Amino acid sequence: MSRSKIILMGMVLISWMTVPFIGWKNIKKFLPSSFFVSFILMNLSYIGTKKKWWVFGTRLTPNLNQELPFIIGPFLAGSMWIFKWTYGKFLKYTALNTAFDLLFAYPLTWLFKKYNIFSLKRMSHFYFFLMFYSVSFIMYGFQKIFGRDE
Repeated sequence: MSRSKIILMGMVLISWMTVPFIGWKNIKKFLPSSFFVSFILMNLSYIGTKKKWWVFGTRLTPNLNQELPFIIGPFLAGSMWIFKWTYGKFLKYTALNTAFDLLFAYPLTWLFKKYNIFSLKRMSHFYFFLMFYSVSFIMYGFQKIFGRDE
């Protein structure tokens, strides 16, 4: 098995191994918003692949969407963690999302390119950051409108 496949599988497994520590109450509260943003990201990934904003060099399986390990791993679990730490504190939420989105858009994208997992082609790192950053506001709004405040 290639190093890049191990990295992808590790991302998903490690992300989901942390989820029980969020707490069942918070999982129930934030999972709908996390699923909603995952749906948005799946649509953006479809568009991004078609427009060649990025290309993937590694797939876990031939029939699996290339972006799925990122979406069901770090983004889904990470969204619940960020909400757990910051929900109700919008400036803190914005700052934490800025930090994570910058981390993903710059050093991690370069690392993923090095390991032939994916690389940006027709999209700059800055626009890649803006895409994820803007989705975070949509997710916060969804949580505010449709979320449970138990």
